[in-house]
Amino acid sequence: MSGKVYLVGAGPGDPELLTLKGARVLAEAEAVVYDFLANPELLDLAPEEARRIYVGKKGGDHTLGQEGINQLLCGLAAQGLVVVRLKGGDPFVFGRGGEEASALRAAGHAFEIVPGVTSAIAAPAYAGIPVTDRRCTTEVAFVTGHEDPGKPESTIKWGALAQLGTVVFLMGVKNLPEICRQLMAHGKPSATPAAAIRWGTTPRQETVTGTLSTLPQAVADAGLEPPAITIVGEVVGLREQLRWFDNLPLFGKRILVTRTRAQASKLSQQLARLGAAVAEVPTIALEPPEDEGPLMRAVDNVEDYDVILFTSQNGVEAFFAALDARDKDARHLGGALVGAIGPATAQALREEGLHPDLTAASFLAEGLLEALAGQNLQGSRVLIPRAEQARELLPETLTQRGALVEVVPAYRTVKPPESAQMLKQALEEGLDVVTFTASSTVVNLMALLEPEQRRRFVEMTQKGQITVASIGPITSQKARELGLAVHVQPAAYTIEALVEAIARHFAG
Repeated sequence: MSGKVYLVGAGPGDPELLTLKGARVLAEAEAVVYDFLANPELLDLAPEEARRIYVGKKGGDHTLGQEGINQLLCGLAAQGLVVVRLKGGDPFVFGRGGEEASALRAAGHAFEIVPGVTSAIAAPAYAGIPVTDRRCTTEVAFVTGHEDPGKPESTIKWGALAQLGTVVFLMGVKNLPEICRQLMAHGKPSATPAAAIRWGTTPRQETVTGTLSTLPQAVADAGLEPPAITIVGEVVGLREQLRWFDNLPLFGKRILVTRTRAQASKLSQQLARLGAAVAEVPTIALEPPEDEGPLMRAVDNVEDYDVILFTSQNGVEAFFAALDARDKDARHLGGALVGAIGPATAQALREEGLHPDLTAASFLAEGLLEALAGQNLQGSRVLIPRAEQARELLPETLTQRGALVEVVPAYRTVKPPESAQMLKQALEEGLDVVTFTASSTVVNLMALLEPEQRRRFVEMTQKGQITVASIGPITSQKARELGLAVHVQPAAYTIEALVEAIARHFAG
């Protein structure tokens, strides 16, 4: 039984520019065939079990030629699979989607076209250049800057293009001198504003401006390489007035996020919205404690506790997973007083259907002790489900106040085995900021580094070549103990406050 192939436009690079239909069919895919210009983040929208097949298409360096791609798509469809062919930009705008659709039709396979946002309009928009504006022009042409090398001669109508208000060339960086020469030779004024935009809509975006006569040299001086587009016309002159993307406070900053893979997205998304290029290298992964007996016994007898204190979101998630394993939920906590360190932990409890009786104003044991100051804990049974390794201040102080404290390991943190290579690659590509959201992220990152890498990393933070952003004083203290300079620490120990503090640091 024949499957179906969706030719999906992946958009120009920013993953949020994917269409809703594109996201839906990706979620249904059994195989995804993707190229160099499709943002790899989009692959996360496909089911984990879906096959992922890279076919290259990078500036002449093709992992698989076009005929091979056509055969691949037909072969997958013949297996009865739902296939997403994920193509950069729009499949029908210089994307060779028509050729792939024709091959599928000839082989008798069903297909659909899911249009995408083309870089021809998106890259200029992110650079502050509208392709049409009635103050400048009401017409625009889109032209390939790289014609089929098998054609006997160029079919580009240079004379007609020279008369148009705006001309956008895709894939034309290598041919830029010839493009500009032809336009000027056919009557386009040499002083016409022009721009080249590389990696448009992504934090790697670079924009070079000039005129028709000066742009080729400006592009060469800047070292601008594909993938890039060129836009020629008076609309380029609006850039200084309308630029917005590269004015974002963290535009172009490469920031390392060291949280667990599951928790990284919240921080990464907020940084990306401010223009940052985010590299996620999870320095910790969460696993059950080596001995789950104490946690399960605590859950079995949860009704016996007078006070239950949570010191992290992870502790909340692990504890309620254990409750669920025993067919229990928040109702079984009875009349216990429930406390949380910080607003994030309190929110995690609310998501489990439990509103904490008290919440520490800060993400510190000291804050929770302050919140408990008015409670008579003499003889009270107190349960603290937490990480295997943690500060002892909270249980020791409560014991001194007469409480019967039971600390049970709810989870442990380990170093993900793949992170060492990921960290090495991130450092080689260059970093502006490293974020730490817990002491364990600091300890594990340093442990992932080879001795010479560690020495160099410490030196770069001390010289300010890499900015260290820490979520709070305990994490900062651990960073300093390991030799790192700490440059950013928010007043409130939350992800939102950390992002704001990083933005303020660079704005200042």
